[in-house]
Amino acid sequence: MLSLRLSVDYSTKHGVLRDIALNVERGEIVGLVGHSGSGKSTLALAILRLLQTKGAKARGQIIFRGADLFSLTEKELRALRGCDISIVLQSPLTSLNPALTIGTQLNEAWHAHANSSSAERLGAIQEALRNVSLPAEREFLKRRPSQLSVGQAQRVIIAMAILHRPALLIADEATSALDTITQSEILALFARLNRELGMAILYISHDLLSVAALSHRIAILHDGKILETGTPEKIFGAPEHEYTRKLVAALPNRPKGLSGETAPAPSQSEERLPEKMFAT
Repeated sequence: MLSLRLSVDYSTKHGVLRDIALNVERGEIVGLVGHSGSGKSTLALAILRLLQTKGAKARGQIIFRGADLFSLTEKELRALRGCDISIVLQSPLTSLNPALTIGTQLNEAWHAHANSSSAERLGAIQEALRNVSLPAEREFLKRRPSQLSVGQAQRVIIAMAILHRPALLIADEATSALDTITQSEILALFARLNRELGMAILYISHDLLSVAALSHRIAILHDGKILETGTPEKIFGAPEHEYTRKLVAALPNRPKGLSGETAPAPSQSEERLPEKMFAT
């Protein structure tokens, strides 16, 4: 579904991304791991063709559903962003407009890509809220971001991102601002969206353990280059690159179930990660 080969330079720094290659198949969750400054967020913005707002230049190919995004006009890109490809950012409370109610912001997200009846719009918004385990009542829609917890705000951002059922969801450090329990809930939510809606997800994080728990494949990004890509079992059990070996060795709690150890039984919670979720 997505296949890219990309290089990116900023005016103040060259080689932020250096001829990296990455593929995302339909319905697949790909985890992208890298430390701060490795180029993860640059890649997310590059896919959406938003790097020009940062004064950066990208070159290469970004093939999405057979079309090269570098060949699209800005009007065509605006029709694609938020509809076919959506993004969830790191800080939910700064991603929402503090002056507008949740309902108003969801309405604007809907009208950006659809012109339908009020009943259809309200039905889509309520379904999106239910998909992220938020109340779909009018009282909730009347709230402003300041009246939400950080976890609720992140779920609202995810609801906005999935409102038009995108084929690809980019989650850029989407759980790093959350506490451990809320982070676990959001990871379970991403797994459920992938499973029930068939939504492909590019999950970007510096947290190798959360990436391992969620992803079908993991790509290791370092110094602007993807060093290796593989299943969680391969990355943890037989990493090829020295940098990857150092990452795995530095983990305080190595994931179980990858080197002959027995992982504990999965939680009986209704929303849980796939059975391959690793103990942390």
